[in-house]
Amino acid sequence: MSETLIHNIGQIVSGDFAAPLIKGDSILIHNSSIAAVGHGLAAGADATKISANGATVMPGLIDSHVHPVIGDYSPRQKVVDFIASCVHGGVTRMISAGEVHMPGRPTGAIGTKSMAILAAKAWDHYRPGGMKVLGGGLLLQAGLTEADFDEMATAGVKHLGEVGLGGFHDWEEIAEMVRWAKRCGMTVMMHIGGASIPGSEAIGAEHALKVQPHIASHLNGGPTAPSLADIERISAETDAALEIIQCGNAAVIPRILDLARQYNALDRVVIGSDMPSGSGVIPLGMLRTIGWVSALGDIPPETAIAMATGTTASIYKLRAGRIAPGLEADLVIMDAPIGSVADDALETLKIGDTPGISGVIIDGELVIRKSVNTPPARRQLEIGS
Repeated sequence: MSETLIHNIGQIVSGDFAAPLIKGDSILIHNSSIAAVGHGLAAGADATKISANGATVMPGLIDSHVHPVIGDYSPRQKVVDFIASCVHGGVTRMISAGEVHMPGRPTGAIGTKSMAILAAKAWDHYRPGGMKVLGGGLLLQAGLTEADFDEMATAGVKHLGEVGLGGFHDWEEIAEMVRWAKRCGMTVMMHIGGASIPGSEAIGAEHALKVQPHIASHLNGGPTAPSLADIERISAETDAALEIIQCGNAAVIPRILDLARQYNALDRVVIGSDMPSGSGVIPLGMLRTIGWVSALGDIPPETAIAMATGTTASIYKLRAGRIAPGLEADLVIMDAPIGSVADDALETLKIGDTPGISGVIIDGELVIRKSVNTPPARRQLEIGS
């Protein structure tokens, strides 16, 4: 059994919305899972020991909204290795909102079903930079049958990409397909807001109320935000998660959070990037959006981190997103960057800046030491001390 001890931790951010901070200064990892969290934990003589030197440890970020294809490149922006680059931004898992940018993407019932199965299986076996990708976000097409959903679920398709993305807009048929998907245990995300790709259309609260998705995607715009009236109806009249993204309208974020407070729905807020898109590829997009949510929305940074980790993990039934025994050991060690007025990583996010990452651990393995994308952390980790 391999063993890793992270000690001398200044703050532990749990990823749990209800209790976002953990008292302790050390985390013990056995193989790929967290074994214990607390004060003064000890490890065996053969264990790998990592000193955080007073820095903050949080769960690996889970990007709730990404558009990959097959492989680590973006034909939309002609960029390679963007997924591995996001690991340097503290992201350890991504959720595909549909492989819509795949060159020659097949359409029609057979094509979209085949694409979802292929992507789900491919991403099960491919982890660029260590990144875990939940791929195969099914894009609904006319002609899909209930038997198709059973077949896809058996083949490993676990969720629907953005419902309403593309040219299929028969909302009665869509609502029925979503019921089939839910019966198969699939998680359902839904495009909300203005049209994005060619063939798509504006989608608002009326459509969401009919479909009843698990996630109302990019409420601050993908890239065009819906009306505040629509956001309010979705907050008040559905149980859907309220997604805030990087590639959207930053000015709307405080209004979304105000409505979430009003309707006791802050625990439903999740954070994603919605990239690659026309806005580009943004490896630090998750950290930046957490900073926006905290600084612009007056949300404690540890709570904003929970929105980007544990809340999303719960929706997708993942053994990740929180720092707790038995869960996957996906962790980020970070601190205030050199030159910041902040004293630690959480203060950095609270003022809207980007922390410096000194280490990323995935399944108990240190895969990044000193991020090439964030500014340098003031307190760097040390191994073997």
